[in-house]
Amino acid sequence: MNARIPDDALPPTLDPDALQAFVDRQWDDEIIPALTDYIAVPAKSPAFDADWEKNAYIERVVRDAAQWVEARKVAGLKLEVVRLPGRTPVIFFDAPATRADNGDTVLLYGHLDKQPEFSGWRSDLGPWTPKYEDGKLYGRGGADDGYAIYASLTAIMALDAQGIPRPRCVGIVETCEESGSYDLLPYIDALRDRLGNVALVVCLDSGAGNYDQLWMTTSLRGMVAGTLEVQVLDEGVHSGDSSGVVPSSFRILRHLLDRLEDSATGRLLPQSLHCEIPAERREQVRETARILGDEVWRRFPWSCGADGGFVLPMTTQPEEALLNRTWRPTLSVTGAEGLPPLSSAGNVLRPRTAFKLSLRLPPLIDAVAASQEIKQLLEADSPYNAKVIFHANQGAATGWNAPASAPWLTQALDAASRQYYDAPCGYIGQGGTIPLMSLLQQGFPKAQFMVCGVLGPRSNAHGPNEFLHVPYGKRLTAAVAQIMAAMPA
Repeated sequence: MNARIPDDALPPTLDPDALQAFVDRQWDDEIIPALTDYIAVPAKSPAFDADWEKNAYIERVVRDAAQWVEARKVAGLKLEVVRLPGRTPVIFFDAPATRADNGDTVLLYGHLDKQPEFSGWRSDLGPWTPKYEDGKLYGRGGADDGYAIYASLTAIMALDAQGIPRPRCVGIVETCEESGSYDLLPYIDALRDRLGNVALVVCLDSGAGNYDQLWMTTSLRGMVAGTLEVQVLDEGVHSGDSSGVVPSSFRILRHLLDRLEDSATGRLLPQSLHCEIPAERREQVRETARILGDEVWRRFPWSCGADGGFVLPMTTQPEEALLNRTWRPTLSVTGAEGLPPLSSAGNVLRPRTAFKLSLRLPPLIDAVAASQEIKQLLEADSPYNAKVIFHANQGAATGWNAPASAPWLTQALDAASRQYYDAPCGYIGQGGTIPLMSLLQQGFPKAQFMVCGVLGPRSNAHGPNEFLHVPYGKRLTAAVAQIMAAMPA
C-alpha cells in the first residue's frame, strides 16, 4: 500500500491490507450476489409507480436487505423496518459502539427505491437484467444506490473483525429518495430520539470525479419538478380548419418557458434562482478542473452532429462546466403528454400540451420559495387566456453546501484515499439532489459529513446502461471503515 501515509494517520492497530482483503471477500461472496438479486426487482420509486404498495416490489427489496443485514451477526445489532401509514418503509439499524462510548453516533444513509426503466439500453443489457462484466455490475439501482446498505454493514464488520474500536453506528435506508424523499421527514421526526448525537453522517448516494481517488461531495443542488400544462380546446380539431385562429398549445407553452429560460444560452432568467458562489467552492472547482480537465464534459455519450463531428457542449471550459452543473440553476424537459407518436400524428391541432419540468437549483436556494415563484411566473397573464397550470411535485428539495470539515476528518479522508487509491482525496460538487443532507445539517449543526459514492464517469445513473464500478466500491467501503475508526472519541 502507500508508504507515504504518516503512522499517526492510521487508527492504532488497524491493518489496512487485512481490512481491504476482508472487504473484497464480502463484496465477491456476499454483496455482488445480493445486488444481482436486487437489480432484478423493478422497485421503482412511488413517483413512478402509483401502485407501489400493491406491486410490492419495494417491499421485496426492503425484506431482502433487512434479512441480509440480520444474517451478518454484528454483535448487539438491532434492525427494524419502520412503517408509517400510507408511506414507503424505512430500514433502521443500530450497531452499538465497541469503544468507550462518548455518546457520538455515525449515521449511515442510503436508499433502495429506483428510477424508471428509460430507453436505449444495450441489446444485451436491461434495467432489470443484471450483468457483471469487466468489473462493472450493470442494471438499474445497483450504484444509485442499492449497494449502500450492504457496503455500510461491511465497513462495520471489517472493523469488528480486527477488534478495532468504533463508535455507535445507525443506518437509515429509505425508499422514497428518487421521488424527492417526501416520505422521509415524518420518519426522521419519529426516529429523532433514537438517532442520538449524530457526529458524522456517511452518505453513499453521491458521485466521483474519476475512479482513481476518493471523492468527497462538497455541495448538492436542490430540485423543483412539476408538470406545466397548456389547454386551448376541449378536443382536437383539423389543423387546416383551425390553425391561424386557434393558438397552438405548444407555442404557448414555448412562450411560457421563455419567461423562465433563455433558449439561446440555457441560462435561467429569474435572478432569485441564482446565488453567490462561495469563494472556497470556486477554489475547489479550479483544482478539480485541473485534475479532470476536458473529461468534465467529454465523459458524456455525445451524439454525432450536423457535420459528422460530435455535438458541442454548452462550454468546453472545465471550470465553467463544473460550475454550471453544481452551482447554477438549469431546466430540463424530461417528459411530455398530448403529443402522439410520429406514426399516428395526423393533421390535428391538439387540444393540450404538457411538459414534465425538472429544475435544478443552486445549493443555497430555498426550494419551496423557488417552487412558488416558478408557479406564479408561469401561470400569470397566460397568452390568449389559455388554461395554464404548473403543478409542482411533492418533495421540492433544497440543496446542500457542506460545512467546513474538522481537521481530523480532512486528515482521515486524505489518509484513506492515499491508502486505498494511492492518490489524495478529491473534492467535487454534484449536480444531483439528496434531500436528507440539508435536513440533517439543520437538525445536527455540529455533525461532520462524508458524502460520497460510486457514480463516476459513464456510470449513467437514471439512464441506460447504468453500472456499479465494483473495484471502486470495494475501495470506498474500506475507506469508510478506516474513517469511522479514525473518528475521535
